[in-house]
Amino acid sequence: MADIRFDGRVAIVTGAGAGLGKTYALALAERGAKVVVNDLGGSRDGSGADSKAADMVVAEIKGKGGEAVANYDSVATKEGGENIVKTAVEAFGKVDILINNAGILRDKSLMKIEEAEWDLVLAVHLKGAFCVTQPAFKVMKENGFGRIINTASGAGLYGNFGQSNYCSAKMGLVGLMNNVCIEGAKYNILCNTIAPVAASRLTEDVLPPSLFEKLKPEFVTPLVLYLVSEECTTGKMIFNCAAGWFSRTEVLCAPGICLGDGKRDINAEEIRENWAAITSLDNAKPLANVTESFGFLGPLLS
Repeated sequence: MADIRFDGRVAIVTGAGAGLGKTYALALAERGAKVVVNDLGGSRDGSGADSKAADMVVAEIKGKGGEAVANYDSVATKEGGENIVKTAVEAFGKVDILINNAGILRDKSLMKIEEAEWDLVLAVHLKGAFCVTQPAFKVMKENGFGRIINTASGAGLYGNFGQSNYCSAKMGLVGLMNNVCIEGAKYNILCNTIAPVAASRLTEDVLPPSLFEKLKPEFVTPLVLYLVSEECTTGKMIFNCAAGWFSRTEVLCAPGICLGDGKRDINAEEIRENWAAITSLDNAKPLANVTESFGFLGPLLS
């Protein structure tokens, strides 16, 4: 079986100074990619900055014979995102791969969270992915190739106590993926979303030590490598990944039931009486876009 290689490809990995991002950067470089190692070098809550994190990863890549450059811009601003992509284009001429990995935590329960804590987490995770994706998409479109990974979380997909900001940002990344896939389809630009659980600075005091030791970031990397390769022609999918476990999660739409004829009034009592049919997931399926949902309306639109 031939190895998956990235010779001639240029990759940007945000938040690549440690944890998952670092493993992606090292693995891509080892397989021939030229890598932009982006990391602001801040703490887990987003405060501070230190160029050492990115510099050390670049040094490690170069020490193994690979090619890499560091970037220290914040993903949370349009200017920062443009500078990250500019770093790739100036150093290596293009961008083929983008892994939106940068993240922070500001956990508090719903009744205690402050507006600033909400805004900062959404700025880094959700706005940050947009700020880097937009300029990267432009370069990918010009070259007719692109592979993008968004990093969501089980917290966003399924919920988690004390993380309203984080959950909202992570689920928002699924929406961004859907849009990127639809707009990028004719340019061979694919986007997928991963929901990893891995040992990192974000989880080191959250997970039990016995579990933390088994959740090596390296166990997530193989999935990411395949998803950003030329061989992968699948987009618009969400993947759970942890400790060597990989599975797909999907947003589904069920047929439900059509009440009335699209003209007469419908009352709350009819909703109550048909609750089982409305909430049933029998014959549910994924939709390619929002327009497909109109198909369930059937005769109401005729």
